[in-house]
Amino acid sequence: MSCLVKEIKYKNNIDRLKKDIAETCLKTGVNPDEIMLIAASKYANAEQIEQVSRFGIDDFGENRADELIDKFRIIGNKVHWHFIGHLQSRKAKLVVPIVDYIHSIDRLSTLEKVDSEAFKNNKIQNVLLEINISGEETKFGMKPEELALFLNEAVRFKNVKVKGLMTMAPFTGDVFAIRNVFRSLNELLKYANRNFKGINLKELSMGMSNDFKIALEEGATMLRIGSLIFL
Repeated sequence: MSCLVKEIKYKNNIDRLKKDIAETCLKTGVNPDEIMLIAASKYANAEQIEQVSRFGIDDFGENRADELIDKFRIIGNKVHWHFIGHLQSRKAKLVVPIVDYIHSIDRLSTLEKVDSEAFKNNKIQNVLLEINISGEETKFGMKPEELALFLNEAVRFKNVKVKGLMTMAPFTGDVFAIRNVFRSLNELLKYANRNFKGINLKELSMGMSNDFKIALEEGATMLRIGSLIFL
């Protein structure tokens, strides 16, 4: 496929996606400009990311630290980087200098390491806490009932800012089950804001290519979209 044909395809994909986001936001009374659209670029190379970035996509999410580094070396800070995969503590030193957000904090040991690396880089690292709402053993994330203890401990870290929560819905055709996961995460965020002093969580990172409309209806502020953009 020629470079021009690819760019036309990406433009059409993005135009269609933004139209769907705007229409869903209209139903829920949300300003679509307040939704952060993150292109999940796990399977995209640097050239594809640069092509997509020409059509109004500024944020890209990577799942693996080594691949993030490789792509950053080519693209640099021309886009905003997010880390959306499971983060091993030993990889924090690679990720922290690059990314605007880490979406997948689920252990205090990881948060402590991120805080340490952020201090070394003279930055405040934005993070989201990953919650395994569905309870699936194959998914990462803390249990919902672990959030309270986590937040109580998180306030002692000075170089990280907990901005919100992240989750993944089960891959299923059961719309009710998907909606319940997203709704539960929203309720958990509201609970945290009501009950923890100094906590002001605003971001809900939830919704991918197959379920982003449901996520928007349940309060998502960040979408992680891959195949609808790149395929």
